[in-house]
Amino acid sequence: MALQPEEVDSDRHFPLKVLFSPAEYRAATRGLEDDLALRIDEMQKRFLHASLPTQSFETEEQAEVAIVFERVNRLGIALDALQLLTAWTWSEEFDLQEQFRELAGELEPFGFGDVGQDPNLLLRCCAAVISGDASPNALVSLSGAVVRQRFEEIQNGVKGAIDFVRRDLRVETLANLPYSAALVPLAVLFAVPENQQVQMAGSTRARILKWFWRTCFSRRYSSGVLRSLKTDIAAMVDLREGSESNLGDFATSVEPEFFTENTFISSVVNTKTFVLMLAQQDPYSFVSGSPIDLGRVLREYNRSEFHHLYPRAYLREDHESREINRLTNFAFISRSDNQQLGGVAPSEYRAVMDADEAEILGRSLCPPSLFDDDYERFTAERAELLVATARGLIA
Repeated sequence: MALQPEEVDSDRHFPLKVLFSPAEYRAATRGLEDDLALRIDEMQKRFLHASLPTQSFETEEQAEVAIVFERVNRLGIALDALQLLTAWTWSEEFDLQEQFRELAGELEPFGFGDVGQDPNLLLRCCAAVISGDASPNALVSLSGAVVRQRFEEIQNGVKGAIDFVRRDLRVETLANLPYSAALVPLAVLFAVPENQQVQMAGSTRARILKWFWRTCFSRRYSSGVLRSLKTDIAAMVDLREGSESNLGDFATSVEPEFFTENTFISSVVNTKTFVLMLAQQDPYSFVSGSPIDLGRVLREYNRSEFHHLYPRAYLREDHESREINRLTNFAFISRSDNQQLGGVAPSEYRAVMDADEAEILGRSLCPPSLFDDDYERFTAERAELLVATARGLIA
């Protein structure tokens, strides 16, 4: 590990960066004791005379490049696939990176500019739409001419996927999605030429929604993501073409522990899944009883829009932080609402709430036992409500 400048001790440390510059090396060793200078000279010789094995190959076969690409990436060295594919697809009329920038500009007003700026996600969409496979091997095997020819379909697929998650799942930004990779199969579903439309029957929509929630609750894309993507892409194609589809036909279960053992961390998959599930209920403000502006809240996605139902100040004396921060103890409560409710027992802040508290609780999936000031009982009963809702989504 490189030392910081303030950590360098000139009596103990020698800068390696001067070994290959004769002028800098002479300056760095000037004035050293003979014995020490000889030891450093021996070290320099080892660096100057070291042989580094290399292997080169020449090929016009993109599949062979793909194999090298994948193997190097397994060693943790990032290769710029976007530049590679840009070179293969380039023409005087088509620049892939410029196309991605333009797409980002089109998506920005809808809160999804990050999609257009995520080359890995868009490259997966390209490979999935054209070859039905989002793997690196499929990506670097793409024909440049085919990418240019079908790029309009790819754009339509990405836009259709985003329109679906915004309209049907209340997703306002890429950060709201538990898995951004979920956009890849959806992009395949909606990837059609400009003059065509994907017919979205009620049963088709229901199946896609079930797949989405099962993917989230099962953490499907947390491991073996390329294998799962390939399966889901093929199922999406079958669904679009009216063939028998197995989309979402994988085992998924939701137990109370999902909500009682996971803590609220806005950047993790389980919390994002929980937040999206609450958003489907069209929650109301705990103070005014008016509908929450989910568009604004989810676009500004951060912890300040979610607060404890049982305040930390009320629980801190008898409960550990992990118990206080369970998913079961969170709801859409803005910072301003939270300040009005105060750090007191729910039975006390109840007086500040709108008169129609039953509607507020119902839309937040909270049991009436919230106001009994019995945290453990409330946790168990809210977990039951959350589980029942989640199981309805994956059924």
